[in-house]
Amino acid sequence: MAEIATVARPYAEALFRVAQSGDMAAWSAIASELGQIGANPDVQAFASNPNVTPAQLGDTIASLVKSPLNAEAKNFIAMLAENGRVNVLPAIAVQFAALKNAHEGAADAAVHSAFEISGDQLAQLVATLEKKFGRKLNPTVTVDPSLIGGVRVVVGDEVLDTSVRAKLQQMHVALVS
Repeated sequence: MAEIATVARPYAEALFRVAQSGDMAAWSAIASELGQIGANPDVQAFASNPNVTPAQLGDTIASLVKSPLNAEAKNFIAMLAENGRVNVLPAIAVQFAALKNAHEGAADAAVHSAFEISGDQLAQLVATLEKKFGRKLNPTVTVDPSLIGGVRVVVGDEVLDTSVRAKLQQMHVALVS
């Protein structure tokens, strides 16, 4: 896995430098889409087909992107296809997001909730979490009924678990010991 990350790093850094001089939000959307496209097993199988030319591969990947593509984005896709690097698209997307977050002083936050969270509740939760973690957070919410109640938040390698399940586990450990 480290090899893919090593190969992806220069591509992600180059893409990030281009995005800094342009529309960061648009480039972020393109990088995310390319990561999803590159992770698709059908695309990987198509890319590894020896009968497919790099030009065909680049055109096919470009046609799968829903975001508007400028000439630079098309050149980026064509270069990846030409160099046989379509398999590193997911790693490029991850590294691009990390570079973008570092530049903005932000971090991705995975919020696991026992129940659906409304927009207002999420805004309040994110405001509180941003104070706690000391940086801007980009939340992704998933519903996990096994938490019973509360939330579990993962920001990088930090975990804040205020779920009922965690409290019950703590009580269990205390009672058993």
